[in-house]
Formats: sequence, C-alpha cells, structure tokens
Amino acid sequence: MTVDYKGRIGTLIRDARMHRGLTQSQLADQLGTSQSAVNRMEKGHQNLSLEMLARVGEALDSEIVELGPTHLRVQGPTTLTGSIDVKTSKNAGVALLCATLLNRGRTTLRKVARIEEVNRLLEVLTSLGVKTRWLNADNDLEIVPPHHLDLSNIDEDAARRTRSVIMFLGPLLHREETFELPYAGGCNLGTRTVEPHMTALRPFGLEVKATDGNYHAQVNRAIEPNRPIVLTERGDTVTENALMAAALHEGTTVIRNASSNYMVQDLCFYLQKLGVGIEGVGTTTLTVTGVREIDVDVDYAPSEDPIEAMSLLAAAIVTKSSITIRRVPIEFLEIELAVLEEMGFLYERSEEYVARNGHTRLVDIVTHPSQLHAPLDKIHPMPFPGLNIDNLPFFAVIAAVADGQTFLHDWVYENRAIYLTELTKLGGHVKLLDPHRVMIEGPTSFTGTELVCPPALRPAVVILLAMLASKGTSVLRSTYVIHRGYEDLAERLNLLGAQIETFRDF
Repeated sequence: MTVDYKGRIGTLIRDARMHRGLTQSQLADQLGTSQSAVNRMEKGHQNLSLEMLARVGEALDSEIVELGPTHLRVQGPTTLTGSIDVKTSKNAGVALLCATLLNRGRTTLRKVARIEEVNRLLEVLTSLGVKTRWLNADNDLEIVPPHHLDLSNIDEDAARRTRSVIMFLGPLLHREETFELPYAGGCNLGTRTVEPHMTALRPFGLEVKATDGNYHAQVNRAIEPNRPIVLTERGDTVTENALMAAALHEGTTVIRNASSNYMVQDLCFYLQKLGVGIEGVGTTTLTVTGVREIDVDVDYAPSEDPIEAMSLLAAAIVTKSSITIRRVPIEFLEIELAVLEEMGFLYERSEEYVARNGHTRLVDIVTHPSQLHAPLDKIHPMPFPGLNIDNLPFFAVIAAVADGQTFLHDWVYENRAIYLTELTKLGGHVKLLDPHRVMIEGPTSFTGTELVCPPALRPAVVILLAMLASKGTSVLRSTYVIHRGYEDLAERLNLLGAQIETFRDF
C-alpha cells in the first residue's frame, strides 16, 4: 500500500489555514508565492521542501511536521536605525482571552499579539468548544464561547505549556460546580505557589486540591463574599482572577491590595464594556459591581506592551543607536525612564496621546547614543507604579555597557537573576551574590559566542540584545521561550538594521 504523504500534509495545511481564518490568497501572500501554488499544496500535488514546510508552519502558527527547535544566528555589532511601533500587550492579551469566558456573546479583540502564549491559550479554548478566528492581517481576533463548555476535552498538552491557564479559575467557577485544570507551566522561574489565588477565590466558594498533575476545583454556591477581599499578594494574575470572579457575582465586591498594573487596567476596561461596574482602576482598591449574566457583542483594543517598549529601548541603548519607538505606554515606563536618565540616557519624547482603548497614555520616543554610568543606588522592582518586575532584567544588559558597578535586586523570583550570569559568556562581568542579587561591572566589550536560550522569557531576550552589541557571530539556540512573549522580534529588529537569521537543524 502506498501512503499519500503529500495528500496528508495538504490536508493539514488546509485545516490549519481555515482554523486561522485565512484564504488561500492570504496564505500565498505570507509565503511569497501564488494562490495556485497553495491550492496545489492543499491538494497534495506540490513537492514541498523542509524549508517551505517550516515557512508554512510559521505562517499558520502550526507545526505541520516536527522540524525541531528554531535557533537565531546574530551578526554584530549592530547599529539600529528607523522607526518601530510597540505591539499590544502580551499579558493583557492572555488575560482578555481568559476573560472572554465570562461573556456568552461575541468578543472581538484588536491587534492581538500573535505569540506562542496566545496560540497555546487559543488551543485550550478551542478544545473547550470556543470558536476563535483571526479576522485579518492586523491580528484582530474573534472569540465566540459555546453555550456549554466541554471541559472533559481540554487540550492538556497546550494547557501545561502556559501558566496563564490558572486564570480560567475565576471565569469557570461561575460556569461549573466541579472541574479540573492541568497544572500550569510556562517560564522556569522557580516555585510559584497558587495559594494567593485561593485566598482571592475562596470567598466565592471555590476550593482547589492539587493532585495527579491537575487542579481539582469544587464550587459551593452558598458561599459569597461578605467582606472586602484582601489579597495576600499584590499579583497581576491573582488580581485578574479576583476581578473575573467578581464580574459575575451580583452585588458589590471590594478587592484590596489589588495590582494596578497595565494588564489589570486593560482587563478592567474590558469588563466595563461588558457592563461590569468597576471603581478605582489604577489604584490598589477595586470596587466591583457584578452582574448575573453577560451576553453582549463587544469590541476591545488592548493597549501597547510596556515590556516590549523597554526591550526596544534596551536594544537602542546597548547598540548606541538612534531609533524612534512609537506608541510607548508612558505611564508604565516613567520610573524606568527616570532611572535611565539618572544613568545618562539621552532621548526625546512627543506629546502624549491616547491608546485605542481610550484610556492609556502613549508617547513616541527618539533615542540617542549615550554614554551611561552606573546609578548611585541599587535597581529593584516594585508593584506599579514602581519599576516593573519584568523590566528589571533589561537593566542587566544596560548596566553591562555603563561605566561602574550596578547592583540589581530581583526579589520576586527565586532564580531568575541566575540566568543573567549568562552575559558573562559574551564577555560581561556579572557576579551572582545570591539567587536574587547580581553585581554588574561595566563597560563591556561583548564578543559573540553560542548559547542555549535561558528557560525564562526576559533573560532570554536580554541575551539576544547583548548579541546585537557583540563583535562577530553569535548563535542563540532553542528560542521557543522568546516566541512565547514576542511576535516576530527577530524580524522586526532586522527591519531596524539588525542581522538576525532564523534557522533549524534539519
């Protein structure tokens, strides 16, 4: 019997294309080929190289065949030029995807970041019976939940590859009295307890036992909040879970010690469009007036990502480049910029304007090559409005090109600071004082080398940025973790003049 491999691959391509809501012509445009060629692929009449299969897989956010991990080859040192727009927030996007489970109507999210974290959540949602569809090349996304969710069919593999699935607890406790979720995965940042989530959700009757690799959840409808909920951790996802639980609780819920970070604010603005009353957005006390049921068609545009904006600022600083970074969410970067100014960073910024969500303040920033020096005090993160926890790692590579000693204190995660010592392999002088603290001596003349990508998102990007400033050729292997949080980062840096090549070991 002859196996029709080309026919099977063609069927996979067709199904993946239709799932992404693309026409044959739209896929052909992304591949730089003709509609007739795509038609032949889908009918199994086209010979396909491994390179073309990889390109098709990337265009459709789907591994058509298992080709192994992607790597990046970087030629440096680089000087960047030109302009770039900051993309919408990854962390807001994943929270909003979870929150669409509250709404029985149609949600359209604008310019969603097409990153691996979003892809995994879409796979989980689809397995539950949610209909999701990319509407156009602008990354507008349509989400339509079913009347009944099929939790028995959850895609466990996709769920275990994202930590965001824990934010299903808040919405699901209103839909089901008992349910299970696979253990959350994501970045390797040390042990993270889910107890703060339980503190936030127990007042709504939720109890969770963790056994056999799953969260076993049970809801007692007789239990309702009878006093303000005080979060034991001012965490972003904890606050988001509490907000989503309160959204469908009739009456008023007060949440204290709430995060006021950017993704929480975007979730608040979305819930307000669903008809939920929320007072105190941007503060640590949120007063939520919930509703019995939400069934509305809603259109929402999440704001831009301050962490990506910081990544681009760091890229410009370490390569001593002048670039224009547009649509920077300034209210979530003011502390970072104040620290950079103290270190000698030179830049210009435009007048403020409003993001598409109607609330967040944006500016355009023009960077200038600057001679930096170490700050007088240590650099450490704090909850908003302090320096963002996810932006702290970028100060490691910035400090490496500054004169003097810079002390970084990453008190939040048990071992993320350890990954920053990988900069020493590129010529940096990074001394690990303990799992939370590093001392960095600059300035550094980076030299290219080959490294395996750290298993944490922001340190991985820090290594990539250092490679931009490194003399010679660098190779960063197994870069999936970067794709979890950034959309086409290498390609977008290339548009600014970087020389980054994506490749696989065929």
